[in-house]
Amino acid sequence: MEGNERPENTIYVGKKGVMSYVLAVVTQFNNGAQTVVVKARGKLISRAVDVAEIVRNRFVPEAKIGNIDIKTEELTSEDGTKNKVSAMEITLSK
Repeated sequence: MEGNERPENTIYVGKKGVMSYVLAVVTQFNNGAQTVVVKARGKLISRAVDVAEIVRNRFVPEAKIGNIDIKTEELTSEDGTKNKVSAMEITLSK
């Protein structure tokens, strides 16, 4: 993968509402994806968990939680300081 290219079946959870990400995951499944990865960092990890649970419980009941990866990423801020941030990837599969 080059530069900022993102895999098609990966949803990066940010500051939008939870339902925006739920819709993105459901759309991936409807477009034929067998697995979708929901990724988040820091305080947004709980939002990623919410997304996965809403998808499983309301929209795609046959979706299963596959792998859950947790890690610490080191980010460099604009002033050059390095901060460690927790990150999580939740893999959903049909």
